[in-house]
Amino acid sequence: MLLLPRSVRIYLAAEPIDLRKSIDGLAALVGAKGHDVYSGHLYVFGGRRRDRVKILTFDRGGFVLLYKRLESGRFRWPVAGGPRCLAGPRCQRRRAKSRWTPRNWRCCSTASTCAR
Repeated sequence: MLLLPRSVRIYLAAEPIDLRKSIDGLAALVGAKGHDVYSGHLYVFGGRRRDRVKILTFDRGGFVLLYKRLESGRFRWPVAGGPRCLAGPRCQRRRAKSRWTPRNWRCCSTASTCAR
């Protein structure tokens, strides 16, 4: 289980990106949206087919890039219209109530109403 501190937010990029981008390319996308890539928040990017995701974050030692590819199925993704945010505790409560699978993996709230 992944436990996140209350201060960490998870941002989902609503529009698909080119998953060939590496750390520098993804960090540039985060910076272009006005976010601080060094904040320690998690930034989740998905490809067009929605069967793969990349998660970018900054840790004490440097950047961390996680990559997940599903063998079957797709991740549910919010509709385009800006990034979505999952609050750490709210996300953990919701994940505890359901299985964390592609079928029910979705955003808890919008960035403007992200509860802490």
